Amino acid sequence: MPNPSFMIAAVSSGSGKTVISCGLMAAFGQRGLRVAACKCGPDYIDPMFHREVLGIESENLDLYFSKKKILQDLFHRHAERADITVIEGVMGYYDGISLDSEKASSYDVARTLKTPVILVVSCKGMALSILPIIRGIMEFREDSHICGIILNRVSSVLYPRMKDMIQKGLKKTGSAVPVIGHVPENPAFGLKSRHLGLVIPQEISSIQEQMEQAGKILSETVELDTLLSIAGCERSIETGTSRRHRPLQSLEKDENNNKNSLLEEENVRIGIARDEAFCFYYKDNLEYLARAGCELISFSPLHDAVLPENIHGLILGGGYPELYTAELEANVSMLTSIKAAINDGIPCLAECGGFMYLHEEMEDASGAVRKMAGVLPEKAFYTDKLVRFGYIELEARWDGTFLKKGEKLRGHEFHYWDSTDNGVDCIAVKPDRKRSWECIHMKENLFAGYPHIHFYSNVKFAERFITECRKRRCRGFEHGKDKRADSSC
Repeated sequence: MPNPSFMIAAVSSGSGKTVISCGLMAAFGQRGLRVAACKCGPDYIDPMFHREVLGIESENLDLYFSKKKILQDLFHRHAERADITVIEGVMGYYDGISLDSEKASSYDVARTLKTPVILVVSCKGMALSILPIIRGIMEFREDSHICGIILNRVSSVLYPRMKDMIQKGLKKTGSAVPVIGHVPENPAFGLKSRHLGLVIPQEISSIQEQMEQAGKILSETVELDTLLSIAGCERSIETGTSRRHRPLQSLEKDENNNKNSLLEEENVRIGIARDEAFCFYYKDNLEYLARAGCELISFSPLHDAVLPENIHGLILGGGYPELYTAELEANVSMLTSIKAAINDGIPCLAECGGFMYLHEEMEDASGAVRKMAGVLPEKAFYTDKLVRFGYIELEARWDGTFLKKGEKLRGHEFHYWDSTDNGVDCIAVKPDRKRSWECIHMKENLFAGYPHIHFYSNVKFAERFITECRKRRCRGFEHGKDKRADSSC
């Protein structure tokens, strides 16, 4: 039985998908339902809202990073314990990896998962003109999967007339898609923005109270029972059917044709930088490591004095280190600890903000220059413009520890900072193949650069990282521990 779910999609970015998705999750939670969340595309911040604000685990659904079968298995694994899963779309419904492509769009995800779609349409400043917009989106593809409509930014007084006009207009074309609710103008549905989309949850005061209020409003203005019925939720709750799916580890073995998968190997401990400055991670990447037998040890470059003891690998994710340069510089013992561990050979992956943290210097938005870890003798500096944005495919120019010559690995970039040396060990190519540039430092145990990478685009990369961590464990090179060979290896 399919997992009960629906997607919130829109005509364009800025239509209110995030706040409406969060408000509906809050409304369902207030009803006592177990809710799961997903986000289409590579965005790291919206899943943080789902997780941090609502306490709902969230993951990305991205068909540029993973094949359809893998995406289906990842989704079902994530959603199988929930009563309802709310999927938040990305950009406009049909917007894909390039200007004229629907590949990896919200629509592509919806048809892959066969999930119903609720189209959110902003009515601000429109009346009858809203009808051809809705019809155009619905009729652009025969299998649009659009099963309901929510009108955004419309008053409760005007809503009944707008609903009647739209439903009559759609009926004339043979469409019975219902308008199932509206979102009024209210401060509860306002969220601030920043260069990477929404500001991170910790920076929004009373955000949890705000989303709770949004949930209460939507409970009154959206036909939640109709929405749950569209999602297939009522039948699943009534029958209590257990939804079981093929274990993901067997899928990973099939992908690599490797019967001696690392999933059965012994544990290694990997340090993961996680705090206000380092918080951008793909859930699928971390879960891949955990299922492969890795123990993930969180630490804070901002607040901890040194790296955790007895770790065999290190991951420095993205985030907003440029906002905390003074605090990061002041934590000299952590900077020293990380530099010593990398120089000592600990396997390390560093992405975007983590990459900048390894520089000799980092500049903040005001121009102040701060000392960082000094693993790379370079400077990260502010550009006041979006340097590189969007999907990329990395291709190794020569053999590295984790990526071999000619092998490819997909990722995503979005940053206003740049580096005096972005690396030359890989070529990054845009999906339309019209732009490319050099990037990535592959230095034996280090793989560092601006791209946020996704393991499911090339699981061999992840397996090699785990292998190197395990080799370090077997040799007794545990950070913060005497170097003694492990007799179990």
